[in-house]
Amino acid sequence: MKWLLLCLFGTGLSAMGAAHAADMSAPSQTMIALRYVDQDPGDPPYPTRILVTRDFMRMDSGEDDDDFVLLDRRQRLVINVMRESKLAMVFAPGTLPPKPAGWKPRLDTRKAARGTRRFSLAVKGRVCSEGVAALSAAPDAARAMAELKSILAATQYRVWKDSPPEMQHDCDLANQVWESGATLALGLPLEEREFTGRTRQLESETRQPLRPELFSVPDGMATINAPS
Repeated sequence: MKWLLLCLFGTGLSAMGAAHAADMSAPSQTMIALRYVDQDPGDPPYPTRILVTRDFMRMDSGEDDDDFVLLDRRQRLVINVMRESKLAMVFAPGTLPPKPAGWKPRLDTRKAARGTRRFSLAVKGRVCSEGVAALSAAPDAARAMAELKSILAATQYRVWKDSPPEMQHDCDLANQVWESGATLALGLPLEEREFTGRTRQLESETRQPLRPELFSVPDGMATINAPS
């Protein structure tokens, strides 16, 4: 299943972004820059850049002028910016139904290299995700990733519920809905493998001068509020 975060796409959004950009203009501020290599089964690897500030997180391909996903950490909104269609789709938190009866995920951890832990998240005996996390590496970036997943959880549940039964996997509910922040609470993911075969590997983590222009919605974008 192509989950929402892989294809992510409210009025006054540009002004909102500009206002927050102004808040971040202090010259002493910096941003966390993470570079990952992601790969989907059967496809070539591709780069993912994640930029994190106190107020925002941006995910893109590493190109400033490419499409991007923007997390507004203050207003708890996720905005997917698609430049070619001049569209910004806005996702707000929704309400999740209660967890299914008998829902008993298992998160196992063990020490790995210094400062890291190897983890495995399983449901009904099936490993949904596994990898290595570092608790002290860019902790605010791990928090921002968890915030994004939390905001999208209700949308992800709706996508799962509307999918054909043969595509409704418990591991999708674990990774994207009910336990979306469980592994991120262990720290920044250095490597990860999901039950689908999708993988992620951290290439670098740096501190860079803050660039407020990267954290606002471009002018001229039509905005659509997505159902939550």
